[in-house]
Amino acid sequence: MDHLDVLESRTIYILREAFNKIDKLAMLWSIGKDSNVMLWCARKAFFGHVPFPLLNIDTEKKFPEVYEFRDRYIKEWNLECIRGLCPPVEQMDPSLPPAARSAARKTAGLKAMLAEHQFSGLIAGIRRDEEGTRAKERVFSPRGEGNTWNFRDQPPEFWDQFNTDFPPGTHVRIHPLLHWTELDIWNYTRRENIPLISLYFAKNGKRYRSLGDKDITFPIDSDADTIDKIVDELRTTKIAERSGRAMDHEAEDSFERLRAEGYM
Repeated sequence: MDHLDVLESRTIYILREAFNKIDKLAMLWSIGKDSNVMLWCARKAFFGHVPFPLLNIDTEKKFPEVYEFRDRYIKEWNLECIRGLCPPVEQMDPSLPPAARSAARKTAGLKAMLAEHQFSGLIAGIRRDEEGTRAKERVFSPRGEGNTWNFRDQPPEFWDQFNTDFPPGTHVRIHPLLHWTELDIWNYTRRENIPLISLYFAKNGKRYRSLGDKDITFPIDSDADTIDKIVDELRTTKIAERSGRAMDHEAEDSFERLRAEGYM
């Protein structure tokens, strides 16, 4: 097995373990490169059929290409997708910086969906290398009341021994891509020929490396208009993956505050 086979195998194991141990399960689907890899692995894990619903938290501020991609592959892959809307930014914590306050709408939208549908577990496509706060996560991460996350009190996970025995009523986040890197995502996408949104590929010297709401996400300078060129670019770049996200340039603790409150 090569490196990508090992990554895929571990992710499929985590997905199957979550499906076997958690009664009511759903998967977050942002339609970005990471969540598409996660969805691809789920389709492999369950032989082409995803046996749990996808949750799409819609801020109504995504790029048109995102909505086109979502609607197309819901049909092509026969997916059950539950769309949830977000409250207006005026209802968010005014002490947050502007972009973080805008992003907080997704946290509120997600909490409303979880309260409505009562999912016991939620699969999310975060990676440890993506952002410092996410490096503190566990694969099976219990949440407190209101889906809050105590990043100072996380269960140990040694040698792929995951704790899946939680008290009744515990909400659990499952992170099957935690061990992947951005370069892994692109190499796997290339190998598997996974469909992607066109915004990831350079046009007129710009491309999006990470996708969020169109009013708080910006492209980077790049001529990488193919996956091969993106892989080559990532091998040498010193630019952070989320450098195009306005939220990541605000107060240092704003992202950690959002994560603690239940952000993806």
